[in-house]
Amino acid sequence: MKIGMVSLGCPKNQTDSEIMLGILEDKGHVLVNDPKEAEAIVVNTCGFIDPAKQESIDTILEMAEYKKSGKCRLLIATGCLAERYHADIKKELPEVDAVVGAGDFDKIAEVIEGAEKGESICLWGHQNCEIPENLPRILTTPGYTAYLKIADGCDNNCTYCAIPMIRGRFRSRKIEDIAAEAENLAANGVKELILIAQDTTRYGKDIYGEYALDKLLLRLCRIDGIHWIRVHYYYAEAITDSLIDVMAGNPKICHYVDMPIQHINNEILRRMARRTNRREIEEKIARLREKMPDVSIRTSIIAGFPGETEEQFSELYNFLKEIKLDRVGVFAYSKEENTPAADFDGQIDDSVKEERRGRLMELQQGISLEKNRRKIGSVTEVLCEGYDEDNFMYYGRSYADSIDVDGRVYFAAEDEVEIGSFVQVEILDADEYDLTGQTVRKG
Repeated sequence: MKIGMVSLGCPKNQTDSEIMLGILEDKGHVLVNDPKEAEAIVVNTCGFIDPAKQESIDTILEMAEYKKSGKCRLLIATGCLAERYHADIKKELPEVDAVVGAGDFDKIAEVIEGAEKGESICLWGHQNCEIPENLPRILTTPGYTAYLKIADGCDNNCTYCAIPMIRGRFRSRKIEDIAAEAENLAANGVKELILIAQDTTRYGKDIYGEYALDKLLLRLCRIDGIHWIRVHYYYAEAITDSLIDVMAGNPKICHYVDMPIQHINNEILRRMARRTNRREIEEKIARLREKMPDVSIRTSIIAGFPGETEEQFSELYNFLKEIKLDRVGVFAYSKEENTPAADFDGQIDDSVKEERRGRLMELQQGISLEKNRRKIGSVTEVLCEGYDEDNFMYYGRSYADSIDVDGRVYFAAEDEVEIGSFVQVEILDADEYDLTGQTVRKG
């Protein structure tokens, strides 16, 4: 069959989509980008917070239209929304021919085969299954960059978060399995590995009895062809001195720390069931900056958590104003059903949540502009990702910029620059998010 796929949500979902594409192609199916041409369409959904859930539903309905206007015969819903709301999808969205939860994505070929025979398929409840190894995979990122999932699930059970019930308990992959996949990626031209998990710093605790991200990083640093290793989602309480030393001592590891703190007030952190406090967060930030003065720290914040007083919000605002993190993403609290926080007293009006979110974003814009302007006159290594025809400039990312979430570096070059190559760029101008410069002549 000709099969199309739409992948929504986080990079962890994206890697599942890439494996599904690999399985389908391996089974002889033809992958198409144009949904009008697809005989089967797979929508790999997100079910994390309300806006993501709505996007998933809207996309399913949009793809269902191709049953009328295109060649589509089968519509398959997979991923987190399918896991969390499988019964609702079967009941409310008759356009969907099969539902596949987050733990069953590796069965996609059998599901399509069964749906084609008219079987009513709904797979769910297997989110605690071990992550399958050695499955085929087709990258949907640029060929020089790949996500590398090192674990799935989460044991943190934060009171606002539905991920443990969707993705299951925390499950690490073995170092040798991760290294084997990384070596294969490098052999196929990947130069930047982005390690992902819901909590990367907890890596190895379940299978080795200790935090082992430092050991994994040391193993990956030995792989020829890999130039950058980037890690997403460090948790403050699990950032060990050994991990910081490994990061600081290995040039392949980007000095980029994505550490979602969510809040800084101790009472709010307690109500969130976070496993840390303000003092520990501040100490870890200080230690990271001491060992890596050029470290770029990114975080995410929840504004308007149930019971958040104006005083507690002000503490968060003033913390961000003083600590000056490099990147801050702010989300208005989303009331997720079946999570403890959904039943907390003190639920805050949406207008107040959005107003607080706006104040934090405005604050961070000023901080980001200030930090970017300090980079004017410096020289930084940039991974070239394309050419902007409108501005007649190349663009790419520095070590401080992760794919799809951070800013870009735009630069002029006298000679042609190969996409996927690394160049040295002198920074000449800056705005809140992006930098502009020119390549530095060799010699």
